[in-house]
Parts: sequence; C-alpha cells; structure tokens
Amino acid sequence: MSALDNIAQLREEIQTRLGSASNLSQLEDERVSLLGRSGALTAILRGLGSLDPAERGVVGKAANELRVEAESLLEARKAQLSAAALDAKVAAGRLDVSLPGRTMPLGAAHLISQIRDEIIDIFCGIGYRVAEGPEAELDFYNFTALNHEPQHPARSASDTFYLVDRSDDEHEGPEPSEVVLRTHTSPVQVRTMVRDEPPIYVLAPGKVYRRDTADPTHLPQFTQMEGLVVDEGITFADLRGTLDYFVREMFGADRKTRFRPHFFPFTEPSAEVDVSCGICGGSGCRFCGNTGWIEILGCGMVDPMVFTHSGVDTEKYTGFAFGMGVDRIAALRYDIPDIRILVEGDMRFLRQF
Repeated sequence: MSALDNIAQLREEIQTRLGSASNLSQLEDERVSLLGRSGALTAILRGLGSLDPAERGVVGKAANELRVEAESLLEARKAQLSAAALDAKVAAGRLDVSLPGRTMPLGAAHLISQIRDEIIDIFCGIGYRVAEGPEAELDFYNFTALNHEPQHPARSASDTFYLVDRSDDEHEGPEPSEVVLRTHTSPVQVRTMVRDEPPIYVLAPGKVYRRDTADPTHLPQFTQMEGLVVDEGITFADLRGTLDYFVREMFGADRKTRFRPHFFPFTEPSAEVDVSCGICGGSGCRFCGNTGWIEILGCGMVDPMVFTHSGVDTEKYTGFAFGMGVDRIAALRYDIPDIRILVEGDMRFLRQF
C-alpha cells in the first residue's frame, strides 16, 4: 500500500472516530491517538524522509492537508459536544414548579443565649435592669476603679489581652490610657455608678476575654453575668437572700447553697457560692468531686474604695455585687461535664436544647 493510500485510509478513520466520540473526554483520547506526538498522522509525517524525493512532495502536501482537515473536524465536533454537555447540565438543573417546596429548618437560640435570657428574666422579675458596656475597655474601668493594685497578677500580659504593644513592659503598672479586652463585666458596674445616682439594681451580661487555655471548665472567651445593687441599708443578708432565690429559680426548689469566704479586690467581705450537686443530691459523686457541692459564682459587699472611685457616697450607701459564668451555669443546669462542647458547633448536641 502506497503512502497516499495510507493517508486516504487514515482520513476515513479520522472522520469515523472523531464523529463517533460521545463526550469531550473520549474526543480528547481520539485526538491524542490520531494527532498527538505518537499518533498515526504524526508517524506519516515523520516517515517523509524515507520516501523517494519525487514522491516526498506529493505525500507531504496530502499529509498536511489531512492535518488541517482533521483539526477543523476536531474543533467542530468539540463545539457540538460542549453544547450538548451544557444542554444536559441546564436540563438537570431546571426547576420543576410542580414539585413541593423545600421546608427550611427553623433556627433557635443557642443554649448559652437561652440561659443568659433566663437569668435576666429571673432578676428583672425582682426589679433589676440590664446595663451594657464596651468589650474593648479602658484599664481604669477594668482594673483601677475595681481596686486592682498595679502589680496585681490579673493585670499582666500573660492573663489579659492588651490592645496596645506591651513588648517593652518595664514600667511599674499599666498606664491609665491603655485599652484591654475586658476580663469581666464588672467595668459596666463602675460605669453605671459613675453615670447614675443610687438606688441601683442592674445586671451586666456580655462576653469577656482571658488568656486561659480551653479545658473542661475554662474558655478564653465566655459569657459573664454581673449583678450590682447600691442602696441605703444593703447588707450581706440581702445578698444571700437574693442568690438563694436565684439558685432555686434556676436549678429547682430542692437545691441548696453554700457560701465560702474568699477574696476579690472589689468586694469585702467576699464569698464563693456553691450549689448542691444535682447528680447525687449532695451525697458526693464523680461530677462534684465527691464533695456534694459545685461552685457557681463569686460575690461580696462592694468595697468602699470602689464606691470612692465611682463617686458614690460611702457614708450613705452600701451595696453588693456578684458575677457568674453563663456557660458554667448552662453546663451545671444540664449536667454537661465539659463546657467546650457548648462552643464547638456540634449540631447533634445543640439540637437537644
């Protein structure tokens, strides 16, 4: 068979194989097989050097004409298959208006938000109001006005997020102009006392930030709820009665409270409050460390120095303050052993609430 006969036969094969390709992937495979570096047409062109000089020009011309024809056929077939693929995709995504509508699931408040709102409802029911303040707080309101000494550990850059450069930290204590991510919502209490005249009965809910490593009982960002009362004749008995009422409303009438002496810079005297374990009823179990009690909040009578910083008359008024982690209250309410699960976004867990 002559070289021209081989070209004629290859022309028919190219027309057949390219025309029968059913998709773009198959078409590409045929292109490589026929026109690629190792393809049939390329082999003919490479063999021109072995032909008789008189025949070489005729065969070369016929081979090049076939290449042009094959490439034109390839482009035409590629356009056809691309259009067919697009039509199929459009048809697959076409909206059938006769189908029933898709029901979107309803959202719900996060468990932490639910508990926060419930705490607010409990205290607003006995005359409190909600106060708010900035999360990026001045050092004065976050520490100084709350009786923190310049060398207090909480003021160190290892415990608090500072929004200024503290790399050159050789001074005695933080400068008054420095800004921090608030470590508690107690600054809201100071701002309220500076702004408003007593009597004051407020709650200060909000996010707070500390340089803590996340573990079953701590988070670097969590929701806190602070309470403040400033009025004439306020005593520790008022504080205890208020928190006893809160514990019964939040955890049930059968739960008991225990007050333990403690220290906070902004209250004196100070106490930590425990609630009887809901798992064992106070008899002792693994959840409560076999003590029968679980810590829930800190509290105390407002230190006179805090009143002085806030412009409150210490001769006329007394008051108490308390603070609790809403995340921790949520965990204790539903016997959740690890508070990290509250913020991990696992919908299998969150849908239960």
